[in-house]
Amino acid sequence: MANREMVVDGIKISDNDDMYVIAEIGQNHEGDVQKCKDLFDAAKAAGAHSVKLQKRDNRSLYTKEYYNQPYNSENAYAATYGAHREMLEFDRDEWIELRDHAKKIGITLFSTAWDYKSADFLEDLDMPAYKIASGDLKTLPQIKYIAKFGKPMFISTGGASIEDVQRVYDEIMPINPNICIMQCTSGYPPTFEELNIRVIETYREKFPEIPIGFSSHDSGIAMAMLGYMCGARVLEKHFTLNRAWKGTDQAFSLEPNGLRRLVRDLQRARAALGDGVKRTYDSEHAPLIKMGKKLCATSDLPAGHTITEADIALKSPGDGIAPYFQDVFVGKTLTKAVADDQAFTFEDIGLTEAAANEALKA
Repeated sequence: MANREMVVDGIKISDNDDMYVIAEIGQNHEGDVQKCKDLFDAAKAAGAHSVKLQKRDNRSLYTKEYYNQPYNSENAYAATYGAHREMLEFDRDEWIELRDHAKKIGITLFSTAWDYKSADFLEDLDMPAYKIASGDLKTLPQIKYIAKFGKPMFISTGGASIEDVQRVYDEIMPINPNICIMQCTSGYPPTFEELNIRVIETYREKFPEIPIGFSSHDSGIAMAMLGYMCGARVLEKHFTLNRAWKGTDQAFSLEPNGLRRLVRDLQRARAALGDGVKRTYDSEHAPLIKMGKKLCATSDLPAGHTITEADIALKSPGDGIAPYFQDVFVGKTLTKAVADDQAFTFEDIGLTEAAANEALKA
């Protein structure tokens, strides 16, 4: 069996571990460093393993025409798209402040690198991992450039064909095998019919050497559980402090209570799945005695009486001979009297429990 395992900032991700949860802050911080720190704190308190931001060098990323186009969206922070984007970017000192805060509170910070300059910027800050956005899945030269850093990579596959995903896998694995491929649908948010969560199973079959993840753009927490059951061991969910804040991602992001419940339920799911070995637990004994049944006499029966089916009643509590022994008792002669409503014992028919079990097999 392949060893699907990667380590991110000291945390192991494998089939036998809890789901690794990434709180995708993106630009839900609205360009405010303190608000971003508050998001880090809330994600940590909710149980997320990591927080993720976005890094763009807007001048090199966009064409001049696209950068300078008017931006009339209700989510706009400036009159042009480029100026809007710049308002949401942190400078180097702010990134260092955020990096240090993440270390202080004990949560992993990493980022999507949208361009070469941003990749170099983040690597200079010693990011422990990188995210490749769905929109960059075909940007192989840049992905290969980031792969050479040797850091873990989470690669989203929204809007991709299986050929696109296979191409990236084939190109990157020889350079950096420490990758996780993530099923994603790039709607914001997508319909549930478009989530196609079973692609996770397809990825697990096609890429048995690596962990598979789920970047879930839906607005709830239930679909994450389906992702886990299909074999995803990394989950990325958009995260905010207030879904009413301005921004494309805010409305379908989880707030702190939602993220806390998601992490809790995923941990419970792993525990609840168990090991597949059927067993009886201590907590079950009392309820099963209360609800179960035993063999009892339907009337006063004298010693020497030959037991018939009519002589046996099945009654609760189940603290006596189990009903599946009924056929062993029918036709046997009582060695002593049994009173009405009294529970039968194996001694009543001159058998040990071991002998009765053997009789069942006969």
